[in-house]
Amino acid sequence: MKHKYILLISPLAVLFFSACHQSGAKSTALPPTSVYVAEAKTADAVYYDPYQGSVVALNSVELRSQVAGFITAIYFKEGDVVQKGAPLYEIDRRKYVAAYDQAVANLASAKANLVKDQKDIDRYTMLLKDDAVARQTVDQAQAAYDSGKANVQVANAAVLSAKTDLSYATITAPFTGRIGISQVRLGSEVSIGTTLLNTISSEHPIGVDVVVNEQDISRFYAYQKHATDSTFKLQLSDGTTYNKPGKILTIDRGVNNGTGTITVRVQFSNDDDLLKDGMSCVLMVLNSASGERLQIPYKAVTEQMGEYFVFVSQDTIAIQHKVKLGPRIGNDVVVLSGLEQGDEVITDGFQRLRDKGKITLGKPGAAGASGSTGASGSTGAGK
Repeated sequence: MKHKYILLISPLAVLFFSACHQSGAKSTALPPTSVYVAEAKTADAVYYDPYQGSVVALNSVELRSQVAGFITAIYFKEGDVVQKGAPLYEIDRRKYVAAYDQAVANLASAKANLVKDQKDIDRYTMLLKDDAVARQTVDQAQAAYDSGKANVQVANAAVLSAKTDLSYATITAPFTGRIGISQVRLGSEVSIGTTLLNTISSEHPIGVDVVVNEQDISRFYAYQKHATDSTFKLQLSDGTTYNKPGKILTIDRGVNNGTGTITVRVQFSNDDDLLKDGMSCVLMVLNSASGERLQIPYKAVTEQMGEYFVFVSQDTIAIQHKVKLGPRIGNDVVVLSGLEQGDEVITDGFQRLRDKGKITLGKPGAAGASGSTGASGSTGAGK
């Protein structure tokens, strides 16, 4: 009896297992994925290439004394703009005033002696006509006169030298610019040419130096000849954009053999004194490839092992395309290759997709519910 029950139950178990297996197989078939698409469109794309730069004064001078002495006066306020020729420092003048006065007196004495020598030679020359004086006396008078003229020239040179030293005792601004913090104080002793007094630099206009690869030289030479107000933009260290246009002032004379780079200096107006010598900044240079470019929403891009992909809707399936990206333009990104205008790229819902996976288009307006984030990273996607 026991064996009979077993024989009856076994066919029933087989039928039950088969039915369950078929039911499970049907239940694992995945439905089409609901996705949202956007059309790849050609639009205006203006973008810039960044170059690390530093602000430099177009004219900067270290002030050093050309005479020795002690500082007796300081005429400026540190950090102010000083005008060309304005007095800045005074070194004890008494010694140089005395030297100048002595030189002037020596010149007067030399001129007086020359007048005497001139009268002597005139007198002896008249006497010589009457044979009232020896020829030797006339020659000696002529020699004294010539010596007197030389003494006057020497005295004149001494006056000029003393006057120059006296003028050096007052140090003036060589050009209009902003003066820094004084390195000496009242009573400080300064030496000729070695003691740094201060530094003065011009600010209007001002320059920005960038170092570029030699492959880019022709590009900057072209910008030197033809540039617009939008060719150069300056981004400051706080992220703000400087609101004045720039133009190339100069390109260095040659390429550095060690680094293969060359320095380019771009000039900017600085009427608001916003740019300071030594500041770091980023020079944004208009990319020559700017113009009408194919663009798609950046959130449609996925990154895999440093390569970029998008899914394109074709009827009821999604085809994966490898793309090469350009720069970001707002929420969009430039596509350099891999897509054609009019392709419908999937922007939301592609996280669950595989190549040639089944899809169905979702209702407009519900796209944000999928929470797509797109490729990791930002501006550098296409670099």
